Amino acid sequence: MLALRLTRGAHPAVHLRRALLAVASAGTGFLLLCALGYAMSHADNPAASVLRLAWCLTPLAATVHFAVAVARTDPATKPRPGLSAIGLGPARLMSISAATTALSCTLGSMLALLFFLHLRGDLTGIPFDGAASAFLAADQPLPVPAALTLLALVPAIASVTVALVLRPRDTRPGTARATGRGYGRFGAYGRSVARETFGAYGRFGARFRIAVRQPAATPDAVPPAVNGSTPAEPPPGSVAPDPDPTQPPAPRNAPAGLPWGVTVLTAGLAVEAYAGRATSAPGLGLGSLTSGTPAVLAGWVLTALGLTLVGPGLTHLCGRLLQAARPGALRLLAGRVLMEEANRIGRPLGVVSAVASGAFAMTALYDTNAPSFGPLSTFGTLLVTGCTVATLLTSAVEAKHARADTTAALLRLGAPTTMLRSAAALRAGALLAVFAPLTLIVAELAALPLAR
Repeated sequence: MLALRLTRGAHPAVHLRRALLAVASAGTGFLLLCALGYAMSHADNPAASVLRLAWCLTPLAATVHFAVAVARTDPATKPRPGLSAIGLGPARLMSISAATTALSCTLGSMLALLFFLHLRGDLTGIPFDGAASAFLAADQPLPVPAALTLLALVPAIASVTVALVLRPRDTRPGTARATGRGYGRFGAYGRSVARETFGAYGRFGARFRIAVRQPAATPDAVPPAVNGSTPAEPPPGSVAPDPDPTQPPAPRNAPAGLPWGVTVLTAGLAVEAYAGRATSAPGLGLGSLTSGTPAVLAGWVLTALGLTLVGPGLTHLCGRLLQAARPGALRLLAGRVLMEEANRIGRPLGVVSAVASGAFAMTALYDTNAPSFGPLSTFGTLLVTGCTVATLLTSAVEAKHARADTTAALLRLGAPTTMLRSAAALRAGALLAVFAPLTLIVAELAALPLAR
């Protein structure tokens, strides 16, 4: 009930993202039902039915990825001060976000079922003069348990994934075991000098630590040195004060997935090359998402996974390159933002690059004399492309909200808004200059062995 109230009172932009998630879920559910209809009408060829169902994993993964991005940008499930007092702690907010995701995906699955039944003629007669009855098995009764099981995949997987991604994590400072001293968490020996996280003031002992941070002056305290001499060390038992809160945090370390991503990407291209050489039929014609072989599917999956792993590292590298050779304020700001948001933006960029390379490869392999693009292939391609692009835009919105405090601080310091827009355009140009050639190279390498 609380999830329904939060859904009803959300911002129009939040409603738009949830509606797009419902549409994506409906499209994925419809493709799964079409795979079921194909299996019913081609009972003598189970291998082709399994392969067609396996190709449906691509839109399923794209939909789940988009669901996670929508849940991360939902303002109704963000932790706020005082919500724990009324029973809305991090775990409860996580469950509300998972329930909201399940509601949106379930609505989409219901729409998919209604449209599927309408095409089969189970509601108001067979439409389109029976053109869709060939792959929907309209002449056979629909197995309701199998259909409901397939339709439940998207809500179940999406809600579980959202719950795992948004699960509460212990962000408290390192315990005494990490520092090599202490006798347990409660009443631990020694103190941590790490910065307290948001909301840590309400935990046990937080006020005592804050008091220790600002000790009273004692006669034994040594004043700081002047005239360029080395400053004196603080007295024993005291804690150094925190740095200036207006100082921007240092950028994160480079993501560690770049070597693994290159390895997986190379393996995927090798598998695709082997599949193209092992195929005896000339002109494989991969325009249809269901006409390929299992080796081609495995190669494309490895290639997409490699590009996804490579994305954060390349984004971090773009930030470093922008700051090379005596950067000014504009390049420094753009580069620091890219380095800080490498993980948040890099993975969706890698997924978009993978989808774009696959679409380019299918376009290059398209044979005009014997076209293999069917309605389901076109629909699946548009669905996966739309989900990945929507995920990238949603991640960009999340990144904008994450640096809202930094942007406000820059505006208070007198930074012009044109500089912020120029920094955003510079970031977009740098990412386009790196990922566009990578996408074209991967697409050419993927299409070259299959075009023989």
